Amino acid sequence: MTSHLSSIAVDRTLASAANLIKLLPSSTIFAFQAISPSFSNHGTCYTSNKYLTSLLIALCAISCCFFCFTDSFIGLDGKLYYGLATFKGFCVFNETNSERWDKNMPLKDLKRFQIRWIDYVHAFFSVVVFMTFAFSDSGVQLCFFKNAGPDEKTLLVNLPLGAAFLSSVIFLIFPTSRKGIGYSNMNSMTN
Repeated sequence: MTSHLSSIAVDRTLASAANLIKLLPSSTIFAFQAISPSFSNHGTCYTSNKYLTSLLIALCAISCCFFCFTDSFIGLDGKLYYGLATFKGFCVFNETNSERWDKNMPLKDLKRFQIRWIDYVHAFFSVVVFMTFAFSDSGVQLCFFKNAGPDEKTLLVNLPLGAAFLSSVIFLIFPTSRKGIGYSNMNSMTN
């Protein structure tokens, strides 16, 4: 009985961790990590490098926010569809005009994918996670905070841990059912 309960606890913990990993803006962070050293000139920033790095940070933050409003589902035709949640329903990216006007309606009940308040919470905390990661990057710190004092350096060292912990708690307390772009379903039959 005890081993059964402990295996259930381990399964739930692993499932929560897997859900948390899906919610973190990892692809945006990887893209930022690949491009940032070049844009920030490895911390030896000129004015142009500061503008490029600022633009990169802004675009990546917008990307984190955008992907929190995307979703995917399997239509009645068995095809995997991707799209963007809107206030009125769902804007499907990969549908054709024939699918839209087909009498068999492979895309039904798109209203259930409309924007919800939890999407804004996830978008905000995804941006928080990304921004703390971006400003903990050594090249960005040298570029923007070259003359930081001991208080600022302590804040830059401890802020990512605190923001990551807070965001993780929020993501676990308020889970989302959105699967986002890039989610693959093994049961789908894509054409």
